[in-house]
Amino acid sequence: MNIQIYCGKKNFDAQKAERWFKERRIPFQTLDLKKHKLGEREIRLMISVIGMENLIDREDKKVKEHPACYYDRAEMLIPAIQEAPWLLKLPIVRNGNRMTQGYQPDEWEKWE
Repeated sequence: MNIQIYCGKKNFDAQKAERWFKERRIPFQTLDLKKHKLGEREIRLMISVIGMENLIDREDKKVKEHPACYYDRAEMLIPAIQEAPWLLKLPIVRNGNRMTQGYQPDEWEKWE
């Protein structure tokens, strides 16, 4: 199992996810999106698994002010996310081609 936790600023759900994997002694890698630049393939995988409509944090006031909040095509959304990863609703937890968004221990249990 190769777990990656994509997070920006340490939010509560990211901390809970890290704790969940630590308690089960499952190794994971935390990818801070301020330092780790997302590649096009990573974003395309996120879009295919999570869905384009769920990927962006449309509840966030700052995100609502960004034009990407209203994009409906992946070709427009991918460069926007590469430039501004804070648009994403985080954390995103990845295990190979599987991904979840937010704190979802029920789903992670199935990965083991």
